[in-house]
Amino acid sequence: MSAKDCGHYEHEKQKLFRRLFVALLAFIILILFIILLVWLILRPTKPHFLLQDATVYAFNVSAPNLLTSDFQITLSSRNPNDRIGIYYDRLDAYASYRGQQITLPTLLPSTYQGHKDITVWSPFLYGNSVPIAPYYTDALTQDQFAGTVLINIKVNGRVRWKVGTFISGRYRLYVNCPAYINLGNRNSGIMVGPAIKYQLVQSCHVDV
Repeated sequence: MSAKDCGHYEHEKQKLFRRLFVALLAFIILILFIILLVWLILRPTKPHFLLQDATVYAFNVSAPNLLTSDFQITLSSRNPNDRIGIYYDRLDAYASYRGQQITLPTLLPSTYQGHKDITVWSPFLYGNSVPIAPYYTDALTQDQFAGTVLINIKVNGRVRWKVGTFISGRYRLYVNCPAYINLGNRNSGIMVGPAIKYQLVQSCHVDV
């Protein structure tokens, strides 16, 4: 092969690489444009969670540093999307105090949520003689003396999005619902047998 033929071959090779690069770049731009177009049309929005109430059956510390908790909560979720459905595949709800989990996780029923639909759960959350650090005991005593205890109701799970017949992969869902409960004043709630029901209507922070 002559030098001229080699040069021509290299030139054709470079042209082929350039065409492949341009084609790949155009394909990537097309995919990004489609994703942007779908997002603009669908306007996907994460679900809205609301902690409606909490019924307290037990919340007390026993020696040395053991906390017993027994709640029933009413938690609702609303799908704000017009064209996107939501599958809740697995949701675990539990209560925490100052960052420490104080109840066992309770599995919520799996469900599908259509456009603008609302789903309501009423799980029991309980933890029997859960060990807590001494400074948590002191902090809880101070909170009860002040009149209000902040308990966080948390939900962790997985969701999928449904657009027409297309169903996405699973995404992690994190929900945090602050519940300010006046445990020192029984008149701030509604007596339900041996328990007290507190109306909260508290919006939750949601991450997907």
